[in-house]
Amino acid sequence: MHELSIATAIVERVDEIARAEGTESVSAVTVRVGELSGVVPDALSFAFEVAREGTALAGARLVVEQVTAYAYCVPCDQEFPVGMPPFFWCPHCDRPSQDLRRGRELEITRIEPGPVLA
Repeated sequence: MHELSIATAIVERVDEIARAEGTESVSAVTVRVGELSGVVPDALSFAFEVAREGTALAGARLVVEQVTAYAYCVPCDQEFPVGMPPFFWCPHCDRPSQDLRRGRELEITRIEPGPVLA
């Protein structure tokens, strides 16, 4: 399950950012996960719960935004969803596309600080 190593990397990076900003705790982390990234969102969420223990993210929740994979067809000048498993044939002109525009993302997009402890 490579999601555990990904979750660990997310926790480490967010913990670094939180410390640099003087934040004592984090309440939520939002990540974008592309349909073709090879990451299973449910497995990532489970792994995040394990990886966050003992860090500034101990009580944080993981918000996963799933990104649909889209390819671009040059002759039609249109984007189209490729689906899963991916099918890179344009539904408009029935030609193959090699231009994947979205769907490989794996990025931290938001960090919500936790409550300030007095």
